[in-house]
Amino acid sequence: MASRVIMPKLTDSMEEGVVVKWRKAEGERVESGDVLAEIETDKAVMDLEAFASGTLRKILVPEGTTVPSGALIGIIGEPDEDIREIMSPSPPPSRPAERAKAAVSPAEPVAEGEAPASPRVRTLARARDIDLRAVKGSGPGGRIVERDLEPFLTKKDQPAVREILLSQMRKAIVRMTTQSKAPVPHFYVTIEVDMAEGLGVVEESKKPPAGASVSINHLIIAAAARALKQHPGINAAFAGETIKVFSGIDIGIAVALDDGLIVPVLRDCGEKTLTQIAEEERALVLRAKNRDLSPEEYTGATFLISNLGQYDVESFSAVILPPAAAVLAVGSARKVPVVRDGRVEAGCRMKVTLSCDHRVIDGAAAAQFLGTFRHALERAREL
Repeated sequence: MASRVIMPKLTDSMEEGVVVKWRKAEGERVESGDVLAEIETDKAVMDLEAFASGTLRKILVPEGTTVPSGALIGIIGEPDEDIREIMSPSPPPSRPAERAKAAVSPAEPVAEGEAPASPRVRTLARARDIDLRAVKGSGPGGRIVERDLEPFLTKKDQPAVREILLSQMRKAIVRMTTQSKAPVPHFYVTIEVDMAEGLGVVEESKKPPAGASVSINHLIIAAAARALKQHPGINAAFAGETIKVFSGIDIGIAVALDDGLIVPVLRDCGEKTLTQIAEEERALVLRAKNRDLSPEEYTGATFLISNLGQYDVESFSAVILPPAAAVLAVGSARKVPVVRDGRVEAGCRMKVTLSCDHRVIDGAAAAQFLGTFRHALERAREL
């Protein structure tokens, strides 16, 4: 009996997906569990597996096309089976840019010597007559991203206004931040932390044995976990008529990607040593940048950290992403004059701002949490 192949809903926030590549061709035999296609979700490129055995009778959605979750994209059946009834209704129409792409090249094969690139990059390259084999990709795994095409664009080619199609990740960010910032009553509390001891720990950790180094970010995660253990009301979520207080401390870490950001989650931070946090965070961030995370690895954070210190940002406020009720925004550690015992000395300070959901957290509770966080971070050798 013929079966439908539909665009799956691979994550809770996924409303549509892009068929990046078909791994099976029409007329090819497939078995249940075989990978049929590569699907770009709002967070990663993931494999779509067949749920039935048979022949891939029909591919209804060309590569590079965006369709809603639940849309029919293919048919699996027996070679001589009548599939006309199961093919109705027809798949939803794609956007004009995608229809143009499909008309040029339904399969979009990767040319020999050409690095991988997103459908958006291929569309732009065709429009500007750029040979992608001559382009060196700067994205994860050598992937060609839009900025890599800039050296190949003449001044005449570059319009005064440039429109960029929203990626699946950017669409998810639009939905999530709109749903958060509008209904969630944010308030913000900022403190300064003396980073002299923390920077000392970072420098000392770079000495042999190799591979045991820690970063400021690792210290921040460890200090936040310690503070959350002492102030569990911050490790919570608004749930209508109740407030959920989480027993596990699962900290989400904002990681910047070419077309947005992803928040991989470091689980059970309250039970981990600083060394364990450093090792697991490095591996998790690397896999996030390579878009190699499973959905359970970037969902369900109970507390969030966004660190822009590497960009020389003094301070900023971050948007809360539910279900978490708070996010810690971290600026850079700066050398500044400080007053100690009535004398002005050189010091190192870092500003952090806690964004809070006022339905869950009050100002006094936020201040107490930050006081404990600062105490832990200023005694970094004890983490």
